[in-house]
Amino acid sequence: MTPLVFGPPGRQLVGLYHPAESQRAAKTAVLMCAPYGHEAMRSQRFFRVLADRLARAGLSVLRFDYHGTGDSPGEDTDGDLDGWQRDIGAAHQELRRLADTRTILWFGARLGATIALMAAQHERADPTRIVLWDLVVDGRAYLEELRAAHVDALEQSFCIPDRTLRQQLSRDPDAFTDGPLGFAMSARLREQIRAIAPVNVTVSAGSDTTVFADPDDQAVRQWVQAQVARELPVTLAPFRHPLVWTTDPQPNNAMVPGEALQRLLAELRG
Repeated sequence: MTPLVFGPPGRQLVGLYHPAESQRAAKTAVLMCAPYGHEAMRSQRFFRVLADRLARAGLSVLRFDYHGTGDSPGEDTDGDLDGWQRDIGAAHQELRRLADTRTILWFGARLGATIALMAAQHERADPTRIVLWDLVVDGRAYLEELRAAHVDALEQSFCIPDRTLRQQLSRDPDAFTDGPLGFAMSARLREQIRAIAPVNVTVSAGSDTTVFADPDDQAVRQWVQAQVARELPVTLAPFRHPLVWTTDPQPNNAMVPGEALQRLLAELRG
């Protein structure tokens, strides 16, 4: 694993490159598009283990932090969906250079999956295939999940929960959206996320796309059906797993769920 800095002047990014370890390395590379905020921190170990396993199997992998996130320069409030799409495009070009291949697969989770779909439409990148995990197609519902998780975390921090927190949550739709789960969110990013809806999230016609989603996720199921009706190359893979994106690991909420690791490893290798 090699740390690196890449990207255009003024918007450089920090990444970690996992070169293929097998002597029979495949001419395929994987670009990992992380979730946002607490969900990125929660799944960091999972992504690290998955990248290591893929490298052992002969695939080169690049993990990176979007501008204003993780170890990349910028403040929390500097991040926005348009800029993060450009970051994915820059990471794609860097991985192509490092792995010396044009066969690049994108893997995105949660909001990172949504940004990857947007980038495939608008950036100068040509992923051979896209694999998405728990894709966000309803931005308003996603923000509600973050707000509710934020209040849950606050209540668990005190012996006597503050009852006014639930009142704020129900009365004010903007309450707890400026810093959900400890990550500052600008008004611009908040409105961009709210604008995410099934009608404006589209699969790229040039990349086969596989979507892993909970069987009960009706929003994603209906979205996939709409894409298929438009004859776009997308497949739904029902997948229930124990990882809870908005909470820290617990006895029944593993840091690296084995079933999720094996299922995604098989998909990305295949």
